[in-house]
Amino acid sequence: MNVTFTGGSGNPGSTLNWNLINESNTDTQVSDNNDDGNLDEGSDTWVVTGDPNIYTFTGYTITSGGTEYGVFSNGTLYYVPINEDGVGQSTIGTSGTSNVFQSEAAAYLCYGPGTLISAPLGDVSVETLQIGDLVQTVDGKHVSVKWIGRQTVSTRFRPADRMGLVRFAAGSLGEGLPHTDLTVTADHGMLVDGVICHAGALVNGTTITRVPLSEMGDTFTVYHIETEEHEIILANGTPAETFIDNVSRRVFDNYAEFEALYGDVPEMEELPYPRAMSARQVPERLKLKLDGQRAA
Repeated sequence: MNVTFTGGSGNPGSTLNWNLINESNTDTQVSDNNDDGNLDEGSDTWVVTGDPNIYTFTGYTITSGGTEYGVFSNGTLYYVPINEDGVGQSTIGTSGTSNVFQSEAAAYLCYGPGTLISAPLGDVSVETLQIGDLVQTVDGKHVSVKWIGRQTVSTRFRPADRMGLVRFAAGSLGEGLPHTDLTVTADHGMLVDGVICHAGALVNGTTITRVPLSEMGDTFTVYHIETEEHEIILANGTPAETFIDNVSRRVFDNYAEFEALYGDVPEMEELPYPRAMSARQVPERLKLKLDGQRAA
């Protein structure tokens, strides 16, 4: 693709303008090199089988079919790896303007199917929750579900690492939690000893592991719970955050439902917890705690 920039390449608030996109079917892979569940400008890479070039994330994203895809470049050529399944995604147009520059492109926060959410009358599977249902917060409040977002992920091409699933074995976070194995997306925030840690940042290879693609089938569906305010609820007994709108709701299959119900809404206020998005940001005391659980 040929590109120009509005506001200067790599500057906050700038955009990338593209035209003449070349389409091709190739074996490709996007790598989240620091395993933080996000695309990081100048760090995370896209590799094409048989191509000696390494393409790095530019900080610009393009939305297709409701999903944001990164723009990658080797300094001369620009490409957007996109999985086109003909249903949930669409081909990028021959010209257009990207989303604004972001040095770290976050993704949405989702639970895997079968996750049990604490509610006033007992645990409820996340996929059965409805708008208006009550869920229980970590401090014992009951709050109403504002919306349930759904996203179907295709495994035809390797999903970005942030879209992969992380499995917490029962007891892996200490104090018997989660009470049964828990599966969430790699960028879902878990509250551990006062720190919101992205699941991917906690992977230890034994009790907290990435779910192999071979277990996911051709597609899998993930869910997120939105409440009126950012909350910490209980998933398989474990404190986990609800949706926070520092990413777009447009990435979900049923965004049109939210738009019809609520239209434009004010930005949400995030809870005042520190956040660890990568393994290097996880406090040493938490690493020691999780290592102790692994050794137990």
